[in-house]
Amino acid sequence: MVVLAVLAGFPLVAFSQADPSLPIAPGPFAGTMDSLTNYSCPEWFRDAKFGIWAHWGPQAVPEMGDWYARKMYIQGDPDYEDHLRRWGHPSTNGWKDIIPLWKAESWNPDKLMALYKKAGARYFVSMGTHHDDFFLWNSRLHRWNAVNYGPKRDVVGEWQAAARKFGLPFGVSEHLGASFTWFQPAHGSDQTGPLAGVPYDGANSNYWDLYHFPAQPGDTGWYSNDPRWQQQWFNEIKELVDDYHPDLLYSDGAVPFGNEVGLSQIANFYNVNAAAHNGICQAVYNCKQTSGGKWVQDYERGVGGGIDPYPWQCDTSIGDWFYNKNWKYQPLSWVVHMLVDIVSKNGNLLLNVVLRPDGSLDPQAMAMLHQLAAWTAVNGEAIYGTRPWQIYGEGPVRAKGGAFKENFDYTARDIRFTTKGKTLYAIAMGWPEDNQMVIRSLASTQDPAQNQIEKVEWLGRKGELKFTQTTNGLLIRLPAADARPDALTCSLRITGMGLKPVPLAQTAVVSAPDASGRLVLHAADADLHGNQIMLEQQGGKPDIGFWDRPGEWVSWRAVIRQPGVYRVAANLASADGPAEFVVEAGGRHLDAHAPQTAGWADFARTPLGSLEFANPGEIIVSVRAKDPATWKPINLNSLQFEPVTP
Repeated sequence: MVVLAVLAGFPLVAFSQADPSLPIAPGPFAGTMDSLTNYSCPEWFRDAKFGIWAHWGPQAVPEMGDWYARKMYIQGDPDYEDHLRRWGHPSTNGWKDIIPLWKAESWNPDKLMALYKKAGARYFVSMGTHHDDFFLWNSRLHRWNAVNYGPKRDVVGEWQAAARKFGLPFGVSEHLGASFTWFQPAHGSDQTGPLAGVPYDGANSNYWDLYHFPAQPGDTGWYSNDPRWQQQWFNEIKELVDDYHPDLLYSDGAVPFGNEVGLSQIANFYNVNAAAHNGICQAVYNCKQTSGGKWVQDYERGVGGGIDPYPWQCDTSIGDWFYNKNWKYQPLSWVVHMLVDIVSKNGNLLLNVVLRPDGSLDPQAMAMLHQLAAWTAVNGEAIYGTRPWQIYGEGPVRAKGGAFKENFDYTARDIRFTTKGKTLYAIAMGWPEDNQMVIRSLASTQDPAQNQIEKVEWLGRKGELKFTQTTNGLLIRLPAADARPDALTCSLRITGMGLKPVPLAQTAVVSAPDASGRLVLHAADADLHGNQIMLEQQGGKPDIGFWDRPGEWVSWRAVIRQPGVYRVAANLASADGPAEFVVEAGGRHLDAHAPQTAGWADFARTPLGSLEFANPGEIIVSVRAKDPATWKPINLNSLQFEPVTP
């Protein structure tokens, strides 16, 4: 591939893999996919599991969250109105005038890094530059940087020094690739009002080194197709890599600009790192594109759906990406459960701990980090340096993989597994109410060499735990709840011979009726069949949602103890319109109809009809679409079978 580079003030040039316009440091990698197949993710990253990210910069100043520098130029947007009220019209007072207000006057990187390490972080990532085209490093190529404006400090350099002081690998994130098209609203103007048609300050060519020059017609993608900007991105990110030698580099998107430009940047990064490590690359490159192991794939605010053979990373935040005075932080339980689930699937969690504009932490964020430190002190053995087991876990919550899928209603029945050597760790996402933990994957089998449990220990307390093993699972008797180290998880160390998961279909939950014969099938006990349908939470209760595809369905194993007629009802929501589906139970068939509800959290108890069972015993109950052509999604909280009193 040959790309024409038209640099401002320079003639047309063409570059190819050997052209000096894309210089790559000497080393084992070239800017091609074939060459990058020689890359192998370093062990330090695979062992680290948890990193903390400072997604921080001048966009924290307004305290309104992410993308302020763009949205302040979009008339009618709340950030535009906020900027107009506080700082004036963007034709005269624009983003260039907000940057100097970022002083970072309370920022103490050493103090923060000590806290991050205590909380359990095993690597640290600094923002390098966001889409606002402001650099946090001491750049020779770009005057809009933190040494010249704002804090007048080398933010990347000081973060790096602190990370090295506390023995943490250091990374930087670059979001520059999208900046060129992202910032184009700064060239616009109001469409209505007294200043309609008056250009914003981004239209002033004196500031195009910050706002970029106007994009060509049709150049509106996440990554620009303009070779001038592609070359600029390559030069500036290469400066960051060559001057600071980070251990990790993150790009906010797929490989920037694809093929030669982006791959050459990755090759340069790997080679610079290899030169500092006796020719062996210890670098990690993250981006949101699959690679087959050529780099580490990243999911923004999302998780993998299962065990990936290649290490991956989730990047997420306890709040908004930049400081937002209107957002509440995620609780500690959310952070812990995300970490446990991700690690069980061969992933790492990169967590943004939101900094205030002055570089300090809110009391809530500070408290969360101290609580996380207490949790990792007890449970870290089951996290750091581990690898996935043959399955990632068991339980009702089956997270579907992908970006922007991260909020799940875990319970103590959701168990995740990790391994270290011959040791198996089982981590329950809560504390069982009856002080008993059942691991169905470790049930006894007819094979005497499989799942021979020798010892079960509880992380955080000395001594062995009592257990029994049947074909239904491994039952561990836990101490009283007041002796537990925390209520978020219950982490066990299990040793034995031939530890191999039993297929869960052999040990599925069997729902039983109460003393009156009433049978309730809860969403959390269902087996979900499909790639999108999942357990979620609406209105404070777990339900089966994301049921958009008519070919997906749910089932339960249940027991009928009394023959006779049962009234069938469902607790469900159907916001898209009346829904028709089929309930099958023990060979019986019931056509069901549910009226439309006001919303997806507006659950209504809906009578569905009656079914008769001639014999007691175990049955399979399923719910499916009646007609795929007319299917309307439902959120299903529970299914009830009520015996009819004679």
